[in-house]
Amino acid sequence: QVRLVESGGGLVQPGGSLRLSCAASGSISSIYAMGWYRQVPGKQRELVARITSGSSTNYSDSVKGRFTISRGNAPNTIYLRMNSLKPEDTAVYYCNADLQLRLGSRGVYWGQGTQVTVSS
Repeated sequence: QVRLVESGGGLVQPGGSLRLSCAASGSISSIYAMGWYRQVPGKQRELVARITSGSSTNYSDSVKGRFTISRGNAPNTIYLRMNSLKPEDTAVYYCNADLQLRLGSRGVYWGQGTQVTVSS
């Protein structure tokens, strides 16, 4: 019913930049918030950045000032601009959406993840 598709991950050198994209599609009535989470092996998935329908944003302390979450012009699309990347930013990044289905309930959905590797 709902699909979140991420793109834009890859290998980048320390200090470099990447932009991740996420597009939500399906039987969506409205989206309350979308965000980016990341996970490394052996650790819990953690919030990176989140944007609400009212365009309020919040960031983890580790990425404040370096990452920017924004909406795209296309409906139900968000971006994560990542600057000054560090090796500790290496992780699988997941897109997340808190949304209302048409003729259905509210729920949280996840994308398949995209790998970001920061290494020289």
